[in-house]
Amino acid sequence: MAHPHVENLRQVGLFNGLSVVEIEHVISTGHLLQKHSGGFFFLQGDPANAFLVLVSGRVRLGQITPEGQQILLRVIGPWTPFGAVALAEGETYPISAEAAEVSEAYSWSKGSMTALTERMPVLLLNAVKLMAGHVQEFQERYRELATQRVERRLASTLLRLAAKTGKKTEQGVLINFPLSRQDLAEMTGTTLFTISRILSQWESQGLIVSGREKVIIRHPHGLVIIAEDLK
Repeated sequence: MAHPHVENLRQVGLFNGLSVVEIEHVISTGHLLQKHSGGFFFLQGDPANAFLVLVSGRVRLGQITPEGQQILLRVIGPWTPFGAVALAEGETYPISAEAAEVSEAYSWSKGSMTALTERMPVLLLNAVKLMAGHVQEFQERYRELATQRVERRLASTLLRLAAKTGKKTEQGVLINFPLSRQDLAEMTGTTLFTISRILSQWESQGLIVSGREKVIIRHPHGLVIIAEDLK
C-alpha cells in the first residue's frame, strides 16, 4: 500500500514526473519536523542546509531589511515547498520561515537532495523550473509595488491568500489563519493607517468583514474588479 502522502508530493513542482516508487524513496530520505505557533523552521541568515515541503499548518515567510524593518513576503499552506535556496549554491537563507500555527513539514538535507538528483535527474530540471517560478513571482510582486495603487495591491494580496488558504463560511471566504492589518501593510508595501482606511471602506461597501486578525471576503468578484482595475 502506497504511503498516504505520495499523491500530495507528486503535485509539488520539484517532484513532478516521479513514479509512486520514486516518491516513496523520496519520503524515506526525508524526515518530518513539527513547529508550534511562533516556532521557526529556519531564520534569515541560517545556513541553507535543507529543502522543505509543508505538510500541515501555515508558515509565514518574512525578511528583515538592513534598516531593521520586518516585511512579510508570503504565507504558505500545505504542500507548498520552501527553503528552495538549499537546492542552489546559496549559503544562507535570505528569509525566515515561522509557523503561524502548529505546522509540520518534510525536510531533506542538501546531502539527501544531491543523492536524489543523482538517482533521479528529472529533479534537476524541476528544480530549475521551481526557482524560475519564484523569480517570476517576485518580479510580479515588484511590478505591483512599482506601478499599482495600494487598493489594487491589497485586493490582489487578499485574493492570493484566499486562493491558498480560503475556507467557505456562511459569511463568505475566510482567510483561514491569523492575519493582522500590520501583516497586510508589510505584504503590500504600505502603512498600517492606509490598510485600516481601505479595509474600513471595503467593509462599509459590503466587500469584506474585517476583525482583529481576521478577514472574510464576502464578494470575491468585487475584489477582482479592484485588483484588475476593471470599470
